[in-house]
Amino acid sequence: MTTIPGMSRRLRLCGASPLLLLLLFLTPAAAEDDPIVIVEQFQASLLAVMREASTLGVKGRYERMLPPIERAFDLGAMTRIAIGEHWTRADESQRTRLVRAFGRMSASTVAILFDGYSGERFKTLGERAGQNETRYVNTIIVLSDGDVSLTYVAKRIGNGWKLIDVIVDDGISELTVRKSEYRRVLASDGVEGLIAALESKAGELIAQ
Repeated sequence: MTTIPGMSRRLRLCGASPLLLLLLFLTPAAAEDDPIVIVEQFQASLLAVMREASTLGVKGRYERMLPPIERAFDLGAMTRIAIGEHWTRADESQRTRLVRAFGRMSASTVAILFDGYSGERFKTLGERAGQNETRYVNTIIVLSDGDVSLTYVAKRIGNGWKLIDVIVDDGISELTVRKSEYRRVLASDGVEGLIAALESKAGELIAQ
C-alpha cells in the first residue's frame, strides 16, 4: 500500500473507529506514573512504525504494534465494558480468547490504516480530570490539511496507569462504538460467534 496523502489520511481517520485510531497510537506503558508520558511514548512508537511502513508491510506493522497495545491498554477492562453482561456468562477460556481477539483486531486495523508517512506529527495539549477518577490526555494529529483531535482516557490500574478509551474529534468514544458493534453479534451468535468474527476479520486484514 502507498503512503496516504494528508487529505486522504484525514478522511480515513475521521471515518475510522476511535479505538482503532487509539490503538494506532499505542506504545509500551511508561515506567513513569504519568498518563501524558504514556501517550507521548506511544505516539513516538507509532511514528517510527509509520516511517518504516512500506518496508514492514501489513504483517510487519501488525507484529510491531501488537505488543505495545497489549502493554499500554487494559484490553481486559475494555472488553468487559464492551460486551457487558455477556462477560459474566463467559467462562475463563472464552474471556481469555475474547481479550486476545480484541487485541489482534485492534493491532491489525492499525497496520492497515497507517500504511505510510507524509509528515504527520503529534502534539500534546494537556491533561485534565475525567469522569470516574480517570484522566483525559488531550492531543492532536497535525496533518497537511488540518488537525484531528484525540482525547485519551487513562485510569489508574494497580500502581500505574492504563489507557482504556479514546475520543476522536470530541465525538463518540471507542467503547460506545464497540458496545453497539459487539452486542449485535452477541445477540445473534453469542460469545463464541463474537470470538470467531474478531479472529476472522483480524486474519483477513493481516493477510492483505
